[in-house]
Order: sequence, then structure tokens, then C-alpha cells
Amino acid sequence: MQELHDAPLAPLTTFRLGGPAARLLTATTDAEVIAAVREADASGTPLLVVGGGSNLVIGDKGFDGTALRIATQGFELSGTSLELAAGEVWTDAVARTVEAGLAGIECLAGIPGSAGATPIQNVGAYGQEVSSTITEVVAYDRRTRETVTIPNAECAFSYRHSRFKAEPDRFVVLRVRCDLEEANGLSAPLKYPETARAMGVEQGDRVPLPAARETVLRLRAGKGMVLDPEDHDTWSAGSFFTNPILGPAAFQEFIGRVHDRLGPDVTPPAFPAGDGRTKTSAAWLIDRAGFTKGYGDGPARISTKHTLALTNRGTATTEDLLALAREVVAGVHAAFGVTLVNEPVTVGVSL
Repeated sequence: MQELHDAPLAPLTTFRLGGPAARLLTATTDAEVIAAVREADASGTPLLVVGGGSNLVIGDKGFDGTALRIATQGFELSGTSLELAAGEVWTDAVARTVEAGLAGIECLAGIPGSAGATPIQNVGAYGQEVSSTITEVVAYDRRTRETVTIPNAECAFSYRHSRFKAEPDRFVVLRVRCDLEEANGLSAPLKYPETARAMGVEQGDRVPLPAARETVLRLRAGKGMVLDPEDHDTWSAGSFFTNPILGPAAFQEFIGRVHDRLGPDVTPPAFPAGDGRTKTSAAWLIDRAGFTKGYGDGPARISTKHTLALTNRGTATTEDLLALAREVVAGVHAAFGVTLVNEPVTVGVSL
């Protein structure tokens, strides 16, 4: 297991931000992951688990503890059953399932990060979520000090949330198991309107798997959501804020604010979210509050391609990024009475 001291963490994140870790371990096997976690817990050393770094905002002072980079490998396909090691590159895994003719995660193509992070955030895009295919998650339980297998029903999946996110200091994901679909080379039914429109089909239709993946990659690239070292619009964590979910009273208050600010004929995006709640669009809120694409004049700005992405233009600090995020949160709340919640995990800092 590789060990470094005073090790830079910024290169391990898609933001390319943050100070160093006092100690950085790189684990390439499950046994090494478990040993590193047990050592940190036994000594009371703060532990930061790093996968692909696509969902991390690390403070400029860095992390005064042990950062554990999970670099395990493993892609095992048996029929329609898939097992991924936590360190597998997610977008590569998606490509391999498409090549194998299996449907279920093809619309999650291009999402940066590691396989082990996907159940934590219940990663989703273009009408698919990993929770719809995950059968179980193998994790090290820091409370019981044993490896556990957690079935889907016990993962408490919801919109961009899970049991693992709710208990961030308890579980370290080791393996993710999924059940995909063999549909004669076709995708799962397309649920997302934008994807269907881009392919010239109706929602609910199936299309060839490679075409679905390529379309999603093209759509994501157009929004700066596919990593490109030369494109600062991709120096981000993707969507920085989750879409707000409002109860009945809060939604009616929100509608009133929209009409007061934008006029009685303006209708904001609204989608049923269960239990009488309504999900609206964070991107719409940000834009209508005056934070348009490219907003900002400093080294951290809103992406020129997508309103939801906050970006590092190359010389930003984490504090620059957070200052922009706070400005957006305050502006949206002042305009519409809705408080945006950040999607990335913050380390040593907060909004």
C-alpha cells in the first residue's frame, strides 16, 4: 500500500482544489482498504475516503489526518449480474456493460468518479438511478468492525441520498452488485424527455444501447459534464446543488414568489416527488435569480455551459468557490424563498 506524507489532494479531485493531506494511503485491495480503516479507527486518526474525487470540496488548509484513496479493481459479469470493485472507474464500467449488451445504466455514461461512490449519492441522470439496478452493497462497517452485505431494501435509497450518505462515518463501500437487463441489444425504456428528443423517439421507447450511451455523452459534453482537462467548464463537481423538494405549503409559497417576481403567467418546473411533495429545478431557480451561465468575474464562476455547475477557472481556491456558492444560495433564497443544498461533500469547510 503506497504511503505519502503532506500529499496534495487537489489533483485527486475534479475541482482541482484543496490543500494537502497529512498522510495519503492508496489501497489496491479490499484487505488493504479494511486494514487502513481499522488502523485509523484504532488510533483515533481522522479518516477521509477518496474515490474518483468528483464529489469532493476540500478546504484550502487540507486534511489533518489520513486520506485513503481507494484504487481497487474488479469488473465481474455473470449473465446479467455485475459486481464492481469500489475503485473501478464508473464511466468505463458503463461502457463495458453496453459492450456486453446489457441495459440499466447506459444513461449514466460519462459521470465521473468511482463505482463505490455511486450508491452513496444514489447517482442518477437522464432518467436512471443506480438504485434501480443495485441488488446489494458490500461494505466495511466501522461500528461493528466487520464486512457486511447490505441488500437494496436496506440501503434507504432516495433522491441523491442513501443510508451510506446518512451515516458517512460508518460504512466504507468495497463492492457494488447490480442486476442488469438483457434486451436484445436495446436500452432500458427512455424516461428522460431530453434524451428521447435528441434521439427522435418517444419517452418509453427503447433504442440501441450504443446509441443511448453516445447520445447521453454528447448531451453531457454540451453541458461541460464530461471531464476534459483543457475545458475549465469541466473543472467542477457536476451539479453543485440538488433539485429542491418542497412540501405543499412551501410549494405554494414558492409559486407566489415566482408570480410576484416574474409575472402571473410564469410556471416553474414541477415534478411529483411523492407524499404530496413537489420537486423543482435548481438550475431554473439559479438562472431566474440572476445567476446566468458564466456568472462571476473571479477565478471561480458558474459554467458557461450549465447553470448548475460551479467551476474552477484554473487559479481558484476553495474559498473562492465557496464564496460563489454562498452568493448563489443567498440570491436564490432572497428571490424565491428556497434554500439550495450542495450536492458535493465538503471537507474542512461548509457553506
